Amino acid sequence: MSAMNDSHDKLLFTPGPLTTSATVKQAMLRDLGSRDAEFIETVARVHTRLLEVAGVSRQRGYESVVLQGCGTFGLEATVGCALPRDGKLLVVSNGTYGSRFSAIAEALGIEFSELRFGEDERVDPARVAAALASDADVTHVSVVHCETATGMLNPVAEVCRAAREAGRSVIVDSMSAFGGVELDFADWGADFLVSSSNKCIEGVPGFSFVIARREALLATAGQARSLSFDLLAQWKGLSSNGQFRFTPPTHVILAFDQALRELVTEGGVAGRARRYAANHQCLIRGMRKLGFQEFLPVELQGPIITSFRYPEHPRFDFDELYRRMSELGFVIYPGKLSAADCFRIGSIGRIDEADVEAMLSALETVLGAMGVALTGPA
Repeated sequence: MSAMNDSHDKLLFTPGPLTTSATVKQAMLRDLGSRDAEFIETVARVHTRLLEVAGVSRQRGYESVVLQGCGTFGLEATVGCALPRDGKLLVVSNGTYGSRFSAIAEALGIEFSELRFGEDERVDPARVAAALASDADVTHVSVVHCETATGMLNPVAEVCRAAREAGRSVIVDSMSAFGGVELDFADWGADFLVSSSNKCIEGVPGFSFVIARREALLATAGQARSLSFDLLAQWKGLSSNGQFRFTPPTHVILAFDQALRELVTEGGVAGRARRYAANHQCLIRGMRKLGFQEFLPVELQGPIITSFRYPEHPRFDFDELYRRMSELGFVIYPGKLSAADCFRIGSIGRIDEADVEAMLSALETVLGAMGVALTGPA
């Protein structure tokens, strides 16, 4: 067990939920009422610190909105509120999570078109600009910061610039990257960014949050397609008296407040990004040594999560690999690609290089027990 990890739980090498610190877990072992002054102060502090992580502030015209539910809840709320009744969404996608915007739009009865790229292809801002130039009906663009199916980081700043120059609004899914990758939301010029509590901030599951330009948030008045998922109503309630409109996830917010403190202690997003990058490099070296090959070429890889191709070996079975690894205390993740059979290993959460090395050692043991001998570095 590394100095970083101070629990006896299984280590989670996944895109989330993630391994959390003992102090984050400890923060949940309290009961606070939703109208308690201490809880209201905590919620206000969380909103302010979220803006700081995004590199913006209320003084600069930005707001944060915490919404009960997982990340997809936050995405659905944002799409359902941001798009006017006659609006149209251009979904920019190079993977499963990008295409989730299409599923949301379809479910909400919102007109959309999808600009697709290959799963091994980075989003091209020039093609986004061309798509916007050819379709005057598009009012909003959606794009994923880190496509979690592959681990690829997309050029969000450039996509936002293309959309801004075309006079369109942008919704960014930064679910797997926010807090683990440095960004300047104001420089992007996007209108909305969505993430969740159980990703790179290293909190626990229970709520999503939206960073928004205040003007864009106010412009959603009357557009919400759901009572629960009304971002503007949620923000107004929290701004007026610090109260959630409906029962808040009190324990999860206490844990998140502690997680934000630990982010600052680590050196902010820059410090966390360095640890994640080191984890990723350690993982790549070790997996290649064992004979595995990444799905993406090096120049397209991000530090968050990595997809590895199934080895061509008759005895390789991912379900058995997963079970044996879990029994040894290491949880990896199935793949989510249409182009290749892959599995995924994350580099984020409360883990460091020593934990990655321990996971790699366990993987080598499991492969030996399965009789899967891979030949040389991939």
